[in-house]
Amino acid sequence: MPESPTVAPTVTELLSTAVAALGGQERPGQVAMAEAVTAAMEQGEHLLVQAGTGTGKSLAYLVPSLLHEDRVVIATATLALQHQLVERDLPRLVEAVKDSGVDTSYAVLKGRSNYACLHRIREGVPDDQGALVELPEGSLGKKVLELRAWAEEEAGQGGSGERDNAPRHTDKEWRQVSVNHRECLGAAKCPFGQECFAELAREKAHRSHLVVTNHSLLAIDAIEGVPMIPEYDVVVIDEAHELTTRVTQAATDELWAAEVERAARRSQRHVSAGGEGSEADDLADAADALREAINAARPGRFDRIPQDLGDALVLVRDAARACLSAYPKGSDDADAGMQQAKGAVQEVFATAERMAADLDSDVLWMSEGTERMPPRLCVAPLQVWGPMRDKLLADKTVVFTSATLKLGGDFGTVARTVGLKPEDDEMPWRGLDVGSPFDYGKQAILYVARHLPPPGRDGLVQAQLDEIVDLVDAANGRTLGLFSSRRAAEAAAAVVRERLPHLTTLAQGDAQLPELAAQFVGDPHTCLFGTLSLWQGLDVPGDTCQLVLIDRIPFPRPDDPLLSARQKAADEAGGNGFMQVAATHAALLLAQGAGRLIRTHTDRGVVAVLDPRLATARYGGFLKASLPPMWTTTDPALVRQALSRLAAG
Repeated sequence: MPESPTVAPTVTELLSTAVAALGGQERPGQVAMAEAVTAAMEQGEHLLVQAGTGTGKSLAYLVPSLLHEDRVVIATATLALQHQLVERDLPRLVEAVKDSGVDTSYAVLKGRSNYACLHRIREGVPDDQGALVELPEGSLGKKVLELRAWAEEEAGQGGSGERDNAPRHTDKEWRQVSVNHRECLGAAKCPFGQECFAELAREKAHRSHLVVTNHSLLAIDAIEGVPMIPEYDVVVIDEAHELTTRVTQAATDELWAAEVERAARRSQRHVSAGGEGSEADDLADAADALREAINAARPGRFDRIPQDLGDALVLVRDAARACLSAYPKGSDDADAGMQQAKGAVQEVFATAERMAADLDSDVLWMSEGTERMPPRLCVAPLQVWGPMRDKLLADKTVVFTSATLKLGGDFGTVARTVGLKPEDDEMPWRGLDVGSPFDYGKQAILYVARHLPPPGRDGLVQAQLDEIVDLVDAANGRTLGLFSSRRAAEAAAAVVRERLPHLTTLAQGDAQLPELAAQFVGDPHTCLFGTLSLWQGLDVPGDTCQLVLIDRIPFPRPDDPLLSARQKAADEAGGNGFMQVAATHAALLLAQGAGRLIRTHTDRGVVAVLDPRLATARYGGFLKASLPPMWTTTDPALVRQALSRLAAG
């Protein structure tokens, strides 16, 4: 008798198989999410799904993605999650469901500069005149040799050549062994095109059912229209609360005089070979004009571009265009020095052209210079929801997921930022909160220090410092302090070190973040104080962290050029700019910060917000509704008692 055709498993069957094989327990929230993701993919309906920590959301979207008939793209914001998916979740899932008959092929895809370039490694790096030089001197040269040896080993063993797998290095060191997309010769011209790590990654992606990438590459592919990812019809966006920030970053350009000067120097020998060479000199002169205009301008946002600066940008734009035209035509030789020099001029031209246009859809500002970094011009899109709606949501089915998508108690706020409307007949979507396996009402206390003075512009006041010492003392360490500035974190650390010398107090900047996190986890009588970069991604389950301190509601700075422009635009459109921009920004960060506390079923502790406005201001209700449903109090004595009991074990 002929064999009966294999019937594909349902999403609940495959999820159950995977969970059992991985030694986990079936969670109602995970099942509900997997079913909703499946329905969204089948019906072409966008989905926003909030899944609290511990839900197992990765499996809840990976299993439906494997069962979907066409390729699915998974986009993450952080390297940590991408690494978790590729190194842990996907291999274990593939092993668990290998006998189910589904296509379990997957690949990782990143921007070209994330891969080592074999041409640059074997042929050398161009100097400022565009000539290839063998090796920089000193410690930089030693590190480059180490990176080259690693890349050759990767090539010999069929490795990925990805930056994340490389020996420890700085950005400057990595640039010696990598190229961006403009500097690349292209596989057809490059003598090492057949071995190219970036090309091999793209080829693997074309053969794979799942493609794991990042928000930035997704934005470049879908929104900017530069083909980076193989054809797909569904994308799952994890860490979706970060999406608009990452899309904005991908569409942000910078320009400064030294960059224009360097592009001119690198062009000199190539332009001289193709023409008179004066075009490179003209570009250098334009760099001088740009430097003068930048020095005469005030840092901050430009509502309208100053005349001198506008004239300088036009000069740079036109000089860069002329310089590009002067490069030799029709040469088929794979001249890496020329390609990379020309790429630098193309970058300058594109950015200067965009800035000189002074479009209402862009925000232009000048950064403050530092000892290490000169002032620079920056341009970013005023909003990204429009392009996301027109170029991503209109063409693909999108599943957005995160532990933080409901702000103020509903999905509408986040939905609007990604391009979806509350009642959207054109692009139907739904929001689903599958809850959390944790009992926040019993596991966590939200303490709002209502008795403290509102925070001022001058950093922490004595009353806040006293409160921090009292809370840390009651917790006997075990504290993660999340502060609005590096100065505030360092001030708090100094006072705690002085008044509680029996505890170990670490501040961001004392060492690399992974090293600080390891110390923090290793000794419960430790405090770790830091800024924004600690708010997201730090995972410290257990009694290491029983107190999360937040010094103030994390509103954006009033002088933040981009967010202040977005707030003003929302007001002018008849909306409430403060709530739509500033309060939304604060709610997301506050929720992410509070989320550091409860990571497992056995975690217990306190989130202490030292900003009375959370209890007294009208917007406080919106912010609190964005947090996990913790038991709330404003009583400092009660909180200190609770922390002392926890510390006593």
